[in-house]
Amino acid sequence: MTEPRRDEKDEKQEKGRDESWDEKWRRDPVEAAIWALVLIWAGLAWLGSTTGIWDSLLGRRVDVWPVILFGAGVLILLGVLFRLLVPAYRRPITGSLILGVILMGVGVGGFTGGWIVIGPLILIAIGAGIILSYFFRR
Repeated sequence: MTEPRRDEKDEKQEKGRDESWDEKWRRDPVEAAIWALVLIWAGLAWLGSTTGIWDSLLGRRVDVWPVILFGAGVLILLGVLFRLLVPAYRRPITGSLILGVILMGVGVGGFTGGWIVIGPLILIAIGAGIILSYFFRR
């Protein structure tokens, strides 16, 4: 007996399930690079905290987590900006935009000590992101 013939769509779906990390990297190098930079930033921030660099730069004792979260948010937003500016790497950015703004907000909240300033800033950033995504649509 012969097996029923599979069409190309079924083969692509099966191939998509078995992709290795290397194949995903080639398919979307921006996302992989951003998360690699987030890990590097977290390591540098942690190292700066343990050696006292943040304390001497800011003139007071600083928790490392707000620094890590704020930096991660900035890096994710830079990835969003890169995707908007380079047409070859355009993909949906809404989730990354929201995640970046939230991480930055939580990080800044750790510096300022509250949400009095952070809440409005997050709303401003989300609104600016919506406007930017409108202007950079195809």
